[in-house]
Amino acid sequence: MEPEQRARGRARGRARGVPTDGDSRGPPLRPGGGDVKQLGAQPGAGGEHALLSRGVKRGAMQSRDGGMAEATRAVERMGLGRQQPVLLARRSTFDPSLFEPKTKPAHITSKKGTGGRPIHLITNFFPMGCSRNWALYQYRVDFNPEVDHKGARKGMLRDHKDLLGDIFMFDGTVLFMPKRLPDKETEVFSKRRTDDSNVRLTITLTNELPPKSPISIQVYNLVFRKVLDKIGMKQVGRNFYNPSMAFTVECGRVTFEIWPGFVTSILEYETQVLLCAEVSHKLMRNDTVLDVMNQMYRDCRQRGRNFHEEVQKFLVGQIVLTRYNNNTYRIDGIEWDLNVSMTFERRGEAVSYAKYYKEQYNIDVRDLKQPLLLSRPKKREIRRGGIEIIHLVPELCTVTGLTDELRSDFQTMKRLATFTKQGPQKRAQVLQAFIKRMTGNKDIQKKFSEWGLMFEDRLLDLDARHLDSENIMFADNKVVSSGHQASWDREFRNARLLRCVELRDWFLVHCSRDKACANDLIQKMCQVSRAMGFNMARPTVVESPTDRTDQIQKIIKDMVAQNQRTQLVCCLLPSNRKDRYDAVKKLCCVDCPIPSQVVLSRTLSKPQRVMSIATKIAIQINCKLGGEAWAVRIPLKDCMIIGIDTYHDSSQKGRSVGGFVASINSTFTRWYSNVTFQHTGVELIDGLKRCLHGALQKYHAWNKKLPARVILYRDGVGDGQLEMVKEHELPQLLECFKIPDQPDYKPNLSFLVVKKRVNARFFASGRGELQNPPPGTIIDDVVTRPDWYDFYVVSQSVREGTVSPTHYNVIYDSSNLQPEHMQRLAYKLCHLYYNWPGTIRVPAPCLYAHKLAFLVGQSIHNPVSTSLNDKLYFL
Repeated sequence: MEPEQRARGRARGRARGVPTDGDSRGPPLRPGGGDVKQLGAQPGAGGEHALLSRGVKRGAMQSRDGGMAEATRAVERMGLGRQQPVLLARRSTFDPSLFEPKTKPAHITSKKGTGGRPIHLITNFFPMGCSRNWALYQYRVDFNPEVDHKGARKGMLRDHKDLLGDIFMFDGTVLFMPKRLPDKETEVFSKRRTDDSNVRLTITLTNELPPKSPISIQVYNLVFRKVLDKIGMKQVGRNFYNPSMAFTVECGRVTFEIWPGFVTSILEYETQVLLCAEVSHKLMRNDTVLDVMNQMYRDCRQRGRNFHEEVQKFLVGQIVLTRYNNNTYRIDGIEWDLNVSMTFERRGEAVSYAKYYKEQYNIDVRDLKQPLLLSRPKKREIRRGGIEIIHLVPELCTVTGLTDELRSDFQTMKRLATFTKQGPQKRAQVLQAFIKRMTGNKDIQKKFSEWGLMFEDRLLDLDARHLDSENIMFADNKVVSSGHQASWDREFRNARLLRCVELRDWFLVHCSRDKACANDLIQKMCQVSRAMGFNMARPTVVESPTDRTDQIQKIIKDMVAQNQRTQLVCCLLPSNRKDRYDAVKKLCCVDCPIPSQVVLSRTLSKPQRVMSIATKIAIQINCKLGGEAWAVRIPLKDCMIIGIDTYHDSSQKGRSVGGFVASINSTFTRWYSNVTFQHTGVELIDGLKRCLHGALQKYHAWNKKLPARVILYRDGVGDGQLEMVKEHELPQLLECFKIPDQPDYKPNLSFLVVKKRVNARFFASGRGELQNPPPGTIIDDVVTRPDWYDFYVVSQSVREGTVSPTHYNVIYDSSNLQPEHMQRLAYKLCHLYYNWPGTIRVPAPCLYAHKLAFLVGQSIHNPVSTSLNDKLYFL
């Protein structure tokens, strides 16, 4: 199979771009974390940087009763006829879903389906309630004369806790309390600490917020997270982990420390506010970044490689943890010219990095010559007052998560899975123990009751539906059932592919040492292809004297030039070197467009697996030539189905690649593809018009008419981006249907946002314990959002751990399809991915779009030749 599949796990992560160092030189900057308030002059004053401590300013809220973020310029249009600022918590506590737009179409009165068999489920949600007559009171606090320092403002307000009580949240401007003051406007006085002068505080009631208000729910989240901190859990990123229950796992040369923890979120659902709690694990290497660099230095000396380049490849894009403050940072570069003995300005004096860590954290930095790591906060963090450049000490950083190399190590992943993949029964027990720990603690209960909150200590149960198994259609009118496991691997061995393209002219390139492996692969592929009905002639075999990239490229160019009828290029490579793979793919997709297949000789090292691998390769080759593997019955006429996904280009920071895939035939087995590039920090596709115009032209050429219905599945939409997709991409799409020579053309459109990264989990009862729900399970009530037209689909059967559902949100719908039809169609499309004889998590066009965007963004970095856009060349 194609080796690019090895990195699918990282496809949603940030790309490892090469940093631009031009703006990072100059005076050494401060380290990450700490309590440094200001360093150096203001930007533009003498060329020095104004720096605010990330540890304090990054989301910075140090209030009396839980963290509160700064009020933003956004307005909450509710209550008392006045526009009030929306309270937005810091990145680590703010759930963007709280303020997502309402997307439920007006004509949808009920989003519940009707088909399938009833099934009873238990889910990882806990009911939450409020005390009777509970309300949250929002006040604005004005200071006269004005007090600029936020800490001083908070201190002055705390002087009046006899009036306010102990239970309130204040961010310097907006005050929240669960009790109402006697008067709408209250005046009190405090002493200014600097000159002992009087300051008048005017506390004005601006809103009385009901329990289900987005701001009230955000306060619930802040209170809950504050409680997690009080019971000893540490916040890392957005989630909380328990370091006291950490354990180590040895995986070859790497030893991991695993912190168990939870992802929590309180939101409003169909009929009530619910707490969602999901088990999470934080993986950290026991060795520091400096240890990793030292080991790489030794390896590079032995192998004669460039140490700086290898470290750059490994570290840039990695997320590291600084244990002295439990903050995570993304590494954007390495400052080889700086080290910890250099100084930065702190409170008007020059302090070395080594001295800073000794004074601030009582840490002795041993290696004074180690370079510094560079991290740049996101733009939104800078806008909130964060510093623009952060320097970190490798000796004090730990790499989190897994690298591509570790992900490709089967033994490492298997070892880690035994600790991190919990089955439904174990997961439910852990979650039940977690909530009982919260509800059974008197101090925690007191904290909740002060804010009028209460949680039930039971997992929520609900009624769902299970759809019937789908029938898979092959050639010769053969139909097989996907079965209760939604897999047709065994049945597939005795079936012929739905449509085959005869492969007559192709060649295979291999290195001298892989000659026997190449012959074995050819023999097995010819053998399995005959059983599929795929006529595959023996290829022209070309032996390369070396495995040098330029040599392999030259052979491909020469062979294609000699035979203009060449249908396919197959390369058997000795290793998965990225530069070689990228060069082959770029040559075959851009410079010399022709379908290509890359196989690693290491993949064929186990004889017992060669037949299975050869089968999958043969299917891929047939589809890359324009063939079709199988189909399912989808009774929609004149319909085009589109999948869109994005990937951040690894070659250029800030550039994204959008993958666009659209069906062009009536059985939804042939696909048109295109890519678009953009230079923004969000996953929006500005080239959507060009892609859709090309798809409509191809559809018309294939069917002699335009589609009457278009259904679009949009993947890759992150938290907080729903409004941008609705306001930016959807209008582009609607604009594309305005065709000058067909003014009456107005197809029905359905736009669905597909989300895989959800924390909802569902468990079914069976055999005396909880188990995963079967594929085809639909959840469209209780845990769906009241303002959305949404549903969950469990489409896969997993052997280990707990199955993850996929969330679908219909943000626009002008069709006459019922919710039942939307749900069934989403599940049917999960059967049409030709790299796997079973169901996948998302509709096939979404995964095809992801594969396309990943290939272009990771390896090609250029537009692909249009001669390949009607073939699945990216499989």
